[in-house]
Amino acid sequence: MKNVSKYLGAIAVAAAITGCASVPPPTEELALSKAAVANAVSAGAAEFAAPDLSAAQDKVAKADQMMTAKNYEAALWLAEQAHADADVAAARARSAKAHKTALAAEEDSRMLREEINRKSK
Repeated sequence: MKNVSKYLGAIAVAAAITGCASVPPPTEELALSKAAVANAVSAGAAEFAAPDLSAAQDKVAKADQMMTAKNYEAALWLAEQAHADADVAAARARSAKAHKTALAAEEDSRMLREEINRKSK
């Protein structure tokens, strides 16, 4: 029974040590989130999805701070959240641009119909 207790104790210590192992620096995830923010900016998020873009930029800045503080778990979480926010910002910007383009095309079509009707009378 003593051997089993020692064995279980050793397993518990090993599990605790493994559970406390630090998260590696999320440099790749942070780089990907920064690239996603840049993509959102180029998609027009500053104009069409400013709140989402701002949230992504704030989270990237906080992730950088967590990297400096060597709090890699928080940095990873913030980088992933920033990436998601940036993707949402880019999608909303593209959608808003497409909607704006569709409205302009409808207006052009309406004006063309009016011109055709006027000339045919």
